[in-house]
Amino acid sequence: MPWLFPPAPTPSLPISDSDARFPVRRILCVGQNYAAHAREMGHDRAEPFFFTKPADAVVTDGADPVYPTVTQNLHHEVELVCAVGPEGVIGWAVGCDLTRRDLQAEAKKAGRPWDASKGFDQSAPCAAIRPGALPDPAAPIELRVNGEVRQTGRLDDMIWSPDEILAKARELWDVQAGDLIFTGTPEGVGPLVPGDVVEATIGGLPSLRFTVAAR
Repeated sequence: MPWLFPPAPTPSLPISDSDARFPVRRILCVGQNYAAHAREMGHDRAEPFFFTKPADAVVTDGADPVYPTVTQNLHHEVELVCAVGPEGVIGWAVGCDLTRRDLQAEAKKAGRPWDASKGFDQSAPCAAIRPGALPDPAAPIELRVNGEVRQTGRLDDMIWSPDEILAKARELWDVQAGDLIFTGTPEGVGPLVPGDVVEATIGGLPSLRFTVAAR
């Protein structure tokens, strides 16, 4: 079957210690899954809820995301990322959910969708996937900006565990190989400006580092 025009390349993530790539099908994200972050955003424990990002929002292999248009308040959110394969979860990675916080606040106030505040281009920087089991639940999760600690916590600070999140996602979608699930962020989210160097780490996983590039 001829294409009207060439299809876009398949977005993908590297896999640690392998030449293989993980083809990204879509990105599901869980909101407010750490109690302290939920409180800082003005909410209490509730059923997990999801928003999405397009597959081509991933930024990887050392590339730097460009500061997006139509925002004066870009925020960082470090997250554990679950990578789903043909037989279930195949590995884990460090990700950063970039957010146009001012647009999100406007959308919340008006009761509108979050798409423009969460699912914009280059909004999902992600490190290489480490295949295997979930990292130690007591593993630290941390994000630094220009060497200063902004976010810190432990994976077991999550309200809903990765297994619970995956089960809930399966109720709502036909979760398939290639899906990524961002599992929420600890407290301490904050602004980024062009030139900021972001370092995100989770114990036992390849780290994520990028610089916010100017347009």
